[in-house]
Amino acid sequence: MKRAAGIAVLLALGCGCGGDGGGVTLRFWAMGREGEVVRELLPDFERENPGVRVEVQQIPWTAAHEKLLTAHVGEATPDVAQLGNTWLSEFVALDAIAPLDARVAESATVDPADHFPGIWDTNVIGDRLYGVPWYVDTRVLFYRSDLLAAAGHPDPPADWEEWRAAMRDVVAAGGGARRYGILLPLNEWPPTVILGLQAGSPLLDVERGYGAFAQPEFRRAFDFYLGLFRDGLAPPVSNNEIANLYQEFARGTFAMYITGPWNLGEFQRRLPAELQDAWATAPLPGPEPGVPGVSLAGGSSLVIFKDSPHADAAWKLVEFLSRPQQQARFYELTGDLPAHKTAWELTGIAADPRARAFRTQLDHVVSTPKLPEWEQIATRVYERGETAVRGAATPQEALEALDRDVARMLEKRRWLAEKGRRP
Repeated sequence: MKRAAGIAVLLALGCGCGGDGGGVTLRFWAMGREGEVVRELLPDFERENPGVRVEVQQIPWTAAHEKLLTAHVGEATPDVAQLGNTWLSEFVALDAIAPLDARVAESATVDPADHFPGIWDTNVIGDRLYGVPWYVDTRVLFYRSDLLAAAGHPDPPADWEEWRAAMRDVVAAGGGARRYGILLPLNEWPPTVILGLQAGSPLLDVERGYGAFAQPEFRRAFDFYLGLFRDGLAPPVSNNEIANLYQEFARGTFAMYITGPWNLGEFQRRLPAELQDAWATAPLPGPEPGVPGVSLAGGSSLVIFKDSPHADAAWKLVEFLSRPQQQARFYELTGDLPAHKTAWELTGIAADPRARAFRTQLDHVVSTPKLPEWEQIATRVYERGETAVRGAATPQEALEALDRDVARMLEKRRWLAEKGRRP
């Protein structure tokens, strides 16, 4: 009997069925370039964890959402995955990913206090933590410092009134040339949503399952937004009507643009050498003087799927990728901004004057509503906004139509709530 038991133990160890201690293969799904680059970090993890091997599957962002849903339905999810933070609510609603509160509480690596609070909050759904931020992003103001200075604004605008004045003066200083204060592509929702959040709008009444776009807070932001088009400070175009964003910025067709950290490298590569000292970045202006303007809490997080048979080893991988030293390496390879504040010091990013705006802004970010339907709602935000910009609807009509769109999208959520079921 003892001999049979010994053979059984050996067989279990040989096939990796004895737990996370040996013969474990972790399946890690990562998106886009991150999925390619993260492989360079993993040999160190595997050396630290003998018997644990990480198998990375790189998935294009365009296919990632459908592939993850298909894997969940087919009970073929990976152990660990990278999730955009706007997807988190959906996978929590599907009961697909594991809460991480207990693991973080015991971790010497993942320190919530060393993360940006607004980014961390995107991973908290219903008072439970479901993801650990891997890298972060937000949107700030990219601007032609030379054009603003020539128009009498040597410093970036700090509030809405200064912002509008700077746009107006830049246009006036153009001397009849085709020039706008800012580019706000009509088929992009973030600028409109950011302005709404800055004005104190909740965007949605999540508890009741309705939109809050026709309420005074968002209406104030929408009026500011529409006024920029009405007064010729922003061109009424979508981004596919602009042949080359960087060429038009270099020509001075527009002096400001709201965008994210991915464009730091693009502006350095694509703008001519003579303009490399003529552009800068700044945190977004807020509605009131002396009050920082908020921006979107973006980025990607690492999650562990509930069906993982190797959850302990999966958490070791999450901890490894969360180390400030590894995040610093990841930044050097990808340009993705680290989630851990300590990693900013290790890399020296905080000393870069253009990256500094992101560091400042990341202390003032908020998440969009944590609903699986948010991405559909966001599309309707810019679609309804465009009708108002182009005069096909009054501002009030556009916002009331947007609230009706949201009411239809959240109808099932309200029905489930009435039946006492979790949406």
